[in-house]
Amino acid sequence: MSRAVLSLGANLGDRANELRTALTALKGDGVLVARSTLYETPPWGPVEQPPYLNAIAVVRGDRDAGGWLARAQELEEAAGRTREVRWGARTLDVDVVTVTGDDGAPVISDDPALTLPHPRAHERAFVLVPWAVLDPTAVLPGRGRVADLVAALDPADVAAVVRWDHLH
Repeated sequence: MSRAVLSLGANLGDRANELRTALTALKGDGVLVARSTLYETPPWGPVEQPPYLNAIAVVRGDRDAGGWLARAQELEEAAGRTREVRWGARTLDVDVVTVTGDDGAPVISDDPALTLPHPRAHERAFVLVPWAVLDPTAVLPGRGRVADLVAALDPADVAAVVRWDHLH
């Protein structure tokens, strides 16, 4: 058994429906422990594109880190995700942010296929803000409390993560 924190985002098509479908699939798997509300966020990276809807999901189940990555990729594939442009627009993006073993120890990996914890999570308001609201005691292994990481971000980046009240 393990616990994982997943970051979900969509900025093409019916963004809310793509996220709802992925979250419903995780619930159907019997692994969804908690999920944030949706947040609208500006795109991240060098490619011009529309804004994202983002959410955090906490899942728990009989998978190792590679199993959570495989499930994330299955969700992306089901949403029609393509990978032509790095950091480009997408129907669904699911990142594995952290994985924790049943003993409470974080899974640490420097494998390029799945680096854990996610190597840029500590600098991404669209990950940290929903996560901190969902779990105020959350810790990003090797980086510290998520709430403290949010406080250390540029206030403009934090303010740009806006709760999207159309779906709770």
